[in-house]
Amino acid sequence: MSLRIVRLGTPRAPDEGLRIGTVRRPPRGVPKAEFAIRDFYDVWLPALAPTDELLKLGQGAETEAQWATFARRFAAQLKEPDAAHLLDLLAALSHTAAFAVGCYCENEARCHRSVLRLQFEQRGATISN
Repeated sequence: MSLRIVRLGTPRAPDEGLRIGTVRRPPRGVPKAEFAIRDFYDVWLPALAPTDELLKLGQGAETEAQWATFARRFAAQLKEPDAAHLLDLLAALSHTAAFAVGCYCENEARCHRSVLRLQFEQRGATISN
């Protein structure tokens, strides 16, 4: 059992389990009934997505310094009680259940998924590739 960090909309791994969308918005042009069928997500958890303001900052980051500012601010957002409790819950569940969290971005290194990965690692989550 473990947690996977995935790109939403990509084919699922055979043992991936439930897919959780940690995004601010649902996929454009996709009917809600098709979110899971088209490998986006089974459930939506926008509480673990950057705020709109932070999302713009991250998407506009062109330098390492700008990206570091985004990552630092998003990590601070994840320290808020509701987000921190969700991260703790998912980290604990990773020891007994198979599931994935993800976002649409192609490059995880420049996506909030990279910050989520660090947060899960710090909480002792079992993470698989």
